Parts: sequence; C-alpha cells; structure tokens
Amino acid sequence: MSQHPFSQLALKPELLRNLESLEYAQMTPIQQDSLPVILQGRDLIAQGKTGSGKTAAFGIGLLQQLDNTSFQVQSLVLCPTRELADQVAQELRRLARQIPNVKVLTLCGGMPLGPQIGSLEHGAHIVVGTPGRIEEHLRKGTLRLNRLQTLVLDEADRMLEMGFQEAVDAIVATTPAERQTLLFSATFPKEIAAIAGRILRDPVRVEVEAVHQNTSIEQHFHEITDDSRDAAVTRLLYHYRPVSAVVFCNTKQEVRDLEQHLQGDGIAAVALHGDLDQRQRDQTLVRFANQSATVLVATDVAARGLDVEGLDLVINHRPSKESQVHVHRIGRTGRAGQSGIAVTLFNERERFKLAAVEAQMDMIITDEPLPKGVITDDYRPPMTTLQLDVGKKQKIRPGDVLGALTRGGELAGDQVGKIRVFDFSTYVAVSRPVARDAVRALSKGKVKGRPCRVRQLR
Repeated sequence: MSQHPFSQLALKPELLRNLESLEYAQMTPIQQDSLPVILQGRDLIAQGKTGSGKTAAFGIGLLQQLDNTSFQVQSLVLCPTRELADQVAQELRRLARQIPNVKVLTLCGGMPLGPQIGSLEHGAHIVVGTPGRIEEHLRKGTLRLNRLQTLVLDEADRMLEMGFQEAVDAIVATTPAERQTLLFSATFPKEIAAIAGRILRDPVRVEVEAVHQNTSIEQHFHEITDDSRDAAVTRLLYHYRPVSAVVFCNTKQEVRDLEQHLQGDGIAAVALHGDLDQRQRDQTLVRFANQSATVLVATDVAARGLDVEGLDLVINHRPSKESQVHVHRIGRTGRAGQSGIAVTLFNERERFKLAAVEAQMDMIITDEPLPKGVITDDYRPPMTTLQLDVGKKQKIRPGDVLGALTRGGELAGDQVGKIRVFDFSTYVAVSRPVARDAVRALSKGKVKGRPCRVRQLR
C-alpha cells in the first residue's frame, strides 16, 4: 500500500505546519484509511495494533473541527488506563501546539478530585480520561457533555476487559445523540460488536496491521530450566546491551522477583505491576521513558497502552498464555520500519505453547543456545532522574527547569533529557556524569523564582 502525504487532506494551515515540523510527512495505513472518514464526520470502527498511528489519526480529526474560541468540552477520549490517557493527552498537545489556546485536560482516577474540579471550572476543549473518573465527574455535575461533538473510545477491547462497560454506557447516555463516535480496538470480539451496535450510527469499518512487519523483528527462542530462567535474562541483557528493554512476565510475583534479581546483577531495572500506587507508577514510567532505567519488568496488564519509542529488545520471561499476546508483546520493538529483537525463554513443559505462535505468525521456530553474555560492571543507563518538589500547581513548565539547569553554565542543553511536570512534582533526566552538578545547580538556584528540594532517584 503506497503512503500518501498529510498535505493532500484539507486541514487547517497551522495543523499542516505543525505536522511538517513534527516530521509527520506520510500517513500510516490507519491514518490513510480513517482520517478521510473522520473528517467527513462519519462514525468509525478502526481495528489496529499499538504502533499503527491511531492516536494521531483521531487527534488530527479532533483538532481539525475544534473551535478554540469556545471553552466547552467538544471532544472526549476514553482510555482504559491512566498511563494511556497521559500518552494520548501529550500527543494531542503536541499536535495542537501551533493552534492557539487549545486546552487538553486529563481526568483519571488515582489523582485528587479537587484540582480536577478546579481545572474544569476554567473550561476545556478536549477531555481525555478513564471511564470511572469521567463517570464520577458527570455524577457530581462537575463535567458536562451537552456540547460534545466527538466521542473516542481508545483501546475499547481493553476497557471492556477491565469491566468498564457499565461506566461507558452511563457516559454515552449523557452525550448528544448527534455526536460523532470513533471506536479504536486492537481486536474485535463479540462484546465490541455489541457496544458498537448500541452507540455508533452507520459506522465505516477499517482494519490495518501495525506499521512494523514480522520481518523487521528478529526473534530468538531459548530452552532453559526454571532455576536458570532469571540468570538467562541477565545474560541476554549483557549480550545485547539495549538502552531500553521490556521483559514480560506472566505474574506480579515473577515481576517482583526478577526486578530484584536484575538489580542484584547490576542492571538498572524497574517494575510495573498492579500493586503499585499511582506515584510509584509515575516514577517507574518516567525513569524508563527518559532512559535512566534500562529495563522495565512488567505484566501484560500493567504494560497495556504503554508506548515507548526506540525499544531495542523485548524478552518473554515465559511464553505468553495466548499467541495473540505474543504478537502484541514483540510488536513493542521493531516499529515504524526499524529493526528490533524479541527473545522468548521456555522450558520443556512450555514448548507446546510455541506451536500456537508458529501458527499465528506463519513461521517455524528453531530453538538456539543462549548467547555467551559477558557480565561487566559498566552497563549503566546513560541518564539519571532528578525529582523536584514543584509542579503544575506552582505554574512550573519544562522550560523553567531547563533554564534553571543551563542558566549558570553548569550544564549544556544536550546534557538535559526529558522533563515531565506533574501536579506537585517534576522529573528531569540529566546525563549521568553531570548528575551532581545538576543537583547543585537546582539546589542553590531557583526554578521560576522558587527554591525547591531535589533528590536523585536510584
């Protein structure tokens, strides 16, 4: 399928300029198939895997029809998890940055209700949130959707798996009947067909594969014994030496045990599972995304919706229980035409699970001996993360932190990485060799005229 440029669409000039500045030149297949439908105002069912470019597809559509002079909620994007909602909101803000005064508000559980109510009182154009918290605001009357133009259900299959069907139905009942509804889902089980039949009007259905192809992912399969499984993960990491890798485990206990094992072997590993509170999840994801932690050890449920650029390596600690999950896991690497490596560890009792993978991916699996990884003590991530005790509630922006770090000449701009600002804290990645200089600069100086406490996350 040949790719077409965004310039062939009748988009606002500022949207086209911004897409060009973001180097979004050619549409991905899901954008090419769905954007014309969205721009016509039609309802849509789009089936595509993570990495297909679906967020930009509906994001461009929402921003094209947005009236930025009216601070009514014009679009609502429902997501299954806070992590996905944060990623979607960030992408929408990036897409909207050349359109003046666009307000994108995130409303998710796990965060205090009061500040969200205060933000809603000032109005918003686009709300991104999880069904439970959105329903709560509707119940309290702090959110009104009577002027809603477009409703987006992102990762709808995951929302139903997590038990959000009643909440979604309650939310839909408060929206205008004439709205546009866009449903995005990686799979299309009968539950999705049922909800689509209830809330969509004469939808157009498109189905595309993810941007990556199986051929761009180099897969390896290693037979091991259970008592050597964690050591095998260490050996693989020292052999491939990725900047960023994800290890998928089947249980929360396996995640906790493997994180401790890897840290004991000198690898900067962080864990993501369902028992973490929101602050712990935020810190984990920030450290991994900004390359101050090399390895994210996670369950499938915890990592659903996680979108990390430039993932070098995926390791399956055990084979997944379903072959479709295997495809989804390894699809985290090798995106957008880049090559990637995926490794699966299995014992003799788990060999039967590989037959389903062979059938799903139309391949023949040949197991190989483990590579001879050389374990050294210099395998550390390039960045480290500093936490500041100021955030959005103190009107802090990323540029304020960057200025505080570079103003006195202690650090150069290229020694500062990603900066994430939350309500009451800020995380900034700095090059590991200059971490002490960065802590000193922030501790002695001020951020936007405010003194702040700084600590380095280990």
